Amino acid sequence: MNRRDAREQAFILMFEISFQPDTTMEELIKINLENGFIEEDDFANGLAIKTCENKEEIDATIEKYSIARKISRISRVSISVLRIAVCEILYYKDIPYGVSINEAVEICKKYSSEDEYSFVNGILGSIVKDLVKE
Repeated sequence: MNRRDAREQAFILMFEISFQPDTTMEELIKINLENGFIEEDDFANGLAIKTCENKEEIDATIEKYSIARKISRISRVSISVLRIAVCEILYYKDIPYGVSINEAVEICKKYSSEDEYSFVNGILGSIVKDLVKE
């Protein structure tokens, strides 16, 4: 599985867990693997798990830059995409910021509207802009 497909799989897992908050990501991955809904992929599964493990910090970062909307008002698609991308930006130092942003926008384009991917692009661009300043 290439990285784009792995990110999309991680996004799907994050989207699914938003409907099952009492399930752990590890349980969700196991169920989906057993039923053949996802492929075994270390990057995808690791990204989804790391995102869940750091959800509070990731959400705080998103909320800091989402001036127009509270987290609770962001669509499930957009928040799932944002969480994955912010996780990459904050914790995967070997991945260029531009790659994380571009991949997030592409996933958002596939699963949501133009308004949503523009919103996602703006949030991620602002986060990266401030990180580069530091």
